[in-house]
Amino acid sequence: MSRLLIYGANGYTGRLVAREAARRGMKPLLAGRNRDDLDALAKELGAPRRVFELSNPAEIARNLDGVNVVLHCAGPFSKTAAPMLDACLNVNAHYLDITGEIDVFELCHRTHSRAQHQGTVVLPGSGFDVVPTDCLAAMLKRQLPDATSLVLAFEAGGGPSPGTAITSVEGLARGGRARIGGEVKQVPLAWKAREFLRDGKPRTAMTIPWGDVYTAFVSTGIPNIETYMAVPPKTIQRLRLMRHIQPLLALRPVQNFMKRRVLAATPGPSEQRRRDSGCHVWGEVRNAAGKQVGLELQTPNGYDLTVTAALGIAESLLSRTSPPAGGYFTPSQLMGADYVIKLPGVRLIDSAAVAVSD
Repeated sequence: MSRLLIYGANGYTGRLVAREAARRGMKPLLAGRNRDDLDALAKELGAPRRVFELSNPAEIARNLDGVNVVLHCAGPFSKTAAPMLDACLNVNAHYLDITGEIDVFELCHRTHSRAQHQGTVVLPGSGFDVVPTDCLAAMLKRQLPDATSLVLAFEAGGGPSPGTAITSVEGLARGGRARIGGEVKQVPLAWKAREFLRDGKPRTAMTIPWGDVYTAFVSTGIPNIETYMAVPPKTIQRLRLMRHIQPLLALRPVQNFMKRRVLAATPGPSEQRRRDSGCHVWGEVRNAAGKQVGLELQTPNGYDLTVTAALGIAESLLSRTSPPAGGYFTPSQLMGADYVIKLPGVRLIDSAAVAVSD
């Protein structure tokens, strides 16, 4: 019996994870809701599979029998994280997922005392959300221990998966968020804009509610955190116009319409496109005296990094000869700040900081 269960193995990212896990000889147990897709993937990989939904706690618990680590890849995690997390805690299986949703990080963090008592690891955000940014934040904190503000940003090539696109649609109705004075605060869509220098050339970016608004504070204690994504200036203008209709974006018919449009246009990047595209991550910290430190990361495509980062954490949990300390962890807390630079294709760059534009 495999000790690693990949739930959502038939989804875009789940397939990538499952294929790499099989290639590494991890003998994953494939799971999800779509029997036909799972059967085809299980046959391809020569792996066992289990078909179950997340609506019945007893059914989930039965299907986690014999499992030590669950790598949860089936979003949107706003709907799927809670039942899977609860089941993992009930059967004492370590919980990993690949979310980037702030509310899911908060949900998982609330289980810290229970998980710690049981010796169960709860680590959401084990992929591109939020391994590179979280590790970069921890590296920067190490270099400037009295930092009071943190800025993180990324430029992602290759395009999103269907699941990421759906999560983005849901996020439009909630607006932006930032960490201000230690608290997560609601801010407008595209609240701030600025430029980040990449190879000496400016990249326009806007604030987004990236998971590090929650997790980087847990990792570093830095009280003021902003997270940015590089986008064309026209995207910033469009999102700022959408502030005027934001209440409408929460309506179910509007959400359903946008999700159908997004799914029809978002198959996920092909293997060739992933291979030809990478990601760039920026980070900077400042202290009260105005001292600034910056670092950058060059990484493979975000989905390829998700595969190696998440499976590296799963392998670490599975290979430990003694049980790890339980509780809620961020990636840098469990694996160390330097974990990301040990992943294939990741390069750390000293940064001369950025140019700011309002």
